[in-house]
Amino acid sequence: MWEFLKELTDPESIIKHGGMALLLFVIFAETGLLIGFFLPGDSLVFISGLLCATEPALLNTGIIPLIVSMSIAAVTGNIVGYWLGRRAGTSLFNREDGLLFKKKYVTVTRDFYAKHGGKTLILGRFLPIIRTFAPVLAGVIQIGFKRFMVYNLLGATLWITGLTIAGYYLGSTFPAIKAYIGEIVIGLIIITAIPVIRTWRKERNVNLPNNP
Repeated sequence: MWEFLKELTDPESIIKHGGMALLLFVIFAETGLLIGFFLPGDSLVFISGLLCATEPALLNTGIIPLIVSMSIAAVTGNIVGYWLGRRAGTSLFNREDGLLFKKKYVTVTRDFYAKHGGKTLILGRFLPIIRTFAPVLAGVIQIGFKRFMVYNLLGATLWITGLTIAGYYLGSTFPAIKAYIGEIVIGLIIITAIPVIRTWRKERNVNLPNNP
């Protein structure tokens, strides 16, 4: 089980061992299940585009079907997350911390909502943790489903298309870049984590006892 979980956090292993089926499941789970926040969404989407250019036999599909399939998985995942939030309601804020779930994840996403409103469903697509909890919080605060779907479709399209095309372009232009997948993944993790860490630090500073 531990080896399987490690593979689920390695974009290249997901694609090489699970192919298209596992790729789509991970994208769905990260955006549709509360426990999916640890999955490598950004790097997985980017690497899928890169490998589609450099090792097309791995996914056995073209760039357009790849983008469409991943977009559908991302949209469907958000819909599931939205309805989970509608069902859980405000009890989600009182849920105790567990092995995977932490209340601070909900707090960070709530603060992001307070600043960006419904655009969180678009901007949050590019940010770990917020990507997972944004659709759930949309359900909790009962954003209208039609409005939610507009943000959902736009966010999924921009996220999947942007990162996949970027990976595909780099793979097509510089095939040797495939040897640096590990460094690329680390770079993406650092870049996308910075806004989340800043939001968390601001929320923590506001709640400090000595803070007026």
